[in-house]
Formats: sequence, structure tokens, C-alpha cells
Amino acid sequence: MTADERAGTAPIADWSVETVAMELDTPFGISRGTTTTAESVVVRLTDERGTEGVGAGCPDAYYGETAGTAESVLPDLLATVEGEPPSAHQRRHDAFERVVRDNPAAKAAVDIACYDLYGRQVGEPLHALLGTDPERAPRSCYSVGIAEPDEMRDRAAAAVEAGFEHLKVKLGTERDRERVAAVREGAPDAGLRVDANEAWTPAEAVRKSHWLADADVEFVEQPVPASDREGLRFVYEHSSLPVAADESCVTASDVPDVADRADVAVVKLDKAGGVWPALRQVHAARAHDLEVMVGCMVETNASLAAGAALAPLCDYADLDGSLLLADDADPFAFDGIQSDGGIVLETGNAGTGVRDVGDSTE
Repeated sequence: MTADERAGTAPIADWSVETVAMELDTPFGISRGTTTTAESVVVRLTDERGTEGVGAGCPDAYYGETAGTAESVLPDLLATVEGEPPSAHQRRHDAFERVVRDNPAAKAAVDIACYDLYGRQVGEPLHALLGTDPERAPRSCYSVGIAEPDEMRDRAAAAVEAGFEHLKVKLGTERDRERVAAVREGAPDAGLRVDANEAWTPAEAVRKSHWLADADVEFVEQPVPASDREGLRFVYEHSSLPVAADESCVTASDVPDVADRADVAVVKLDKAGGVWPALRQVHAARAHDLEVMVGCMVETNASLAAGAALAPLCDYADLDGSLLLADDADPFAFDGIQSDGGIVLETGNAGTGVRDVGDSTE
């Protein structure tokens, strides 16, 4: 009897793929543009006993991936896991890298589905399989997208009223100061973090960091283009605020390059390629004495639930993606990310804890 058989697991026997399009509650703006819908590719895996695991990835054109390209490579990725136990994490990712180049969200969808299936097979929640401590999960911030200042003020006030203690403010316009002032008016006591999504020059970022510090902002995320490595170093050395690297720190292999240019590494399953490579990125960041924030796209709970299991390893969490969707837009439910930003990892939910909307809580 194999170890997997003793553990009660069974090989993956079948799979399905679909793309879900979800409307946002309100248009969400960043420096690169505004979106009103979000697409996720959803993977369902079934083992020989009929147990199902589900995962999802949110393709981002910034990383050269769309729902169409993800769907086109998923059959090749899924062929590598068919007949394999879902617990073969290292072997799975070695195979991924051999058969498909890039497409991290497609890989994340399969990887998350494997972890979910494995957890359901053995009756353990994902955070227990990873060994993370639920008590150490930070609260998630709420993202306030670029809009007219009064609208941003009202969104910030509503988020604080809902119970969020931290807000992430999207910037990258000529009216950044006005927008920050409006958010601070709506949320005078909230912790603020700002994200320029590569919109500033190094000199501009340093200049803005001074008045952002006066507004009690905690740190600035991705102030300059990812391609401007020396510009990021300049900001890091002269900024009045700590610097977080997102677009500059896509996978674990990017961590050494940003270690002397940033204070915080931003880890996202959709850009890293799933749970396994995201774990590697977290550990690489820790080895280089960086703080870590687990982040997300605007996406379904079927992927956010896996990110929540990593949250206890991180200093900050930005896992509000499904909360930005319109009511009933997400076909999946997850109780672990609450409407006030709290992250609650229940011991009674096997796998990621995600479920189809309408299903009762396990």
C-alpha cells in the first residue's frame, strides 16, 4: 500500500474547465485603466472516488495572459495531473514548467484545485496542510480604486463603517494629493497604504512620499515601472515611506533582485502560479529579511480562499478581490474572508473551504 493509499487519497480521474465573467460592484480604476468585469478560469478535478476539488485563476493581460490563452493551455497542464495524486505538489510544478511557458493564472487554477482536492480527501483544511497558524492571519485591507475624489471619500467611509481598519488607495494621476485628502477625510483613523501601479517617475515618487508620510500613509506599493530597477532603488533609498514591490516581484526568483530595493514583497497566487510557488516566494522573501503582503486580483473566492491559507505567513493581507464584485456575481462562497476584512480560517472546512453558492457550509 502506498503512502497516498494509507492517507485515503486517490488519483485524479477527470477534470473540467470553464471561464466565469463577473460584474464589479462599481468600476475599479488603477493607473493603467478601469475595469467593470472580472474573468476567472475555474478548474474542477474529480478523483476515482468522486471527490471534487475546485480552483481558479484570474488571468491578467499585464502578465501576458487572458482567459482565452489560459483555456488554451489548461488541457496540457491538466494532462500532467491526470492519474496523479493531488498531493504531488513538487512533481506537478516540475511538469507544469516543462509543458507550458508562463500563464501563471492557469497554473494557479490547477494547483489550487489540487490542494483543495487533497484537503477534501484527507479531511483537513488547507491551512492545516500548510501548517499555518489561523491566529496569526492579518486583517485584509480594502482597495479604493481611482475615481473622483468625493466618490473615493465615500467608498473609504463605507469601508470603515463596514469594519475595515486598513485601506489601499490606488493612485497614479495628476490629482493624487486631492484624492488622498478625500480618502483621509472619509476615513480619518484608518491605516492607509497607497499603490501607484508603476505610474510615477522615481523623482515623482520620492517627492510624493513626503506628503504621503504627512498623511500617515504606511507604505507605497510599486511606485515606478517594474523595468526601472535602478529607479526602484532610488525610491527605496530616498523615500519617506517603506516601499512594496508587486510588479517588480512576480516569483521567488525576483526576490533577490528587489531585496535591496524594497521593504515588502507582494505575493499573489495568480502571478506566482499557485500555492506551491507562492510559498516559495514567501520563504525567499523571509530569507532576504523582507516583509510580505499576500495580495490578489479582482477575482472569485475559488482562488482567494487559497490565498487566505497563506495569510498567517504574511505581515499584510490584501484579499478583498471578491468583495469588489457585485452581489451574487461570484459563483463561489467562502466564509473565511469576512465583509470587515477579518480572515477566519475554520478547522471544520476541508480543502480551501470554498463551496458553490447555494451549497450548505461543510
